[in-house]
Amino acid sequence: MTAPASYGRDLAYASVLVVVGGIAGTLCRYGTAQALPTFHGWPVATMLVNVVGAFALGLLIERLAAIGPGSARLRHVRLLAGTGFLGSFTTYSSLAVETERLIGDGAYGTGVGYLVATLALGLVACLGGVAVASRPRRYARAAR
Repeated sequence: MTAPASYGRDLAYASVLVVVGGIAGTLCRYGTAQALPTFHGWPVATMLVNVVGAFALGLLIERLAAIGPGSARLRHVRLLAGTGFLGSFTTYSSLAVETERLIGDGAYGTGVGYLVATLALGLVACLGGVAVASRPRRYARAAR
């Protein structure tokens, strides 16, 4: 059984969306890293992009879920903004490398504190994004 001809076109279009979003996210992360130096050993830029990205991803996914079943348009938004932009804007690999460097340099407290703070703030930010995105639905239900 072969895939329909439109499958290849759809896959190519989805790939372009992820690449375009990824380029934009990477450029934004790079700009943030250039603008924000480390502060008392803390890689502020990485922490900021991960926390902001977690909030934005929680917000995006909750809003898309609230709209309803995934149409092609919603999948495109998710691929461009979620997988592409936010996937490359956030950088948990840099979090791991920076934590290892801090601990490897003997800054154990700073390294562990940085790791725990980033993960905890990221979780809270994601939940905050979900809460913000789900607010209009709660009000709409209460008004019925």
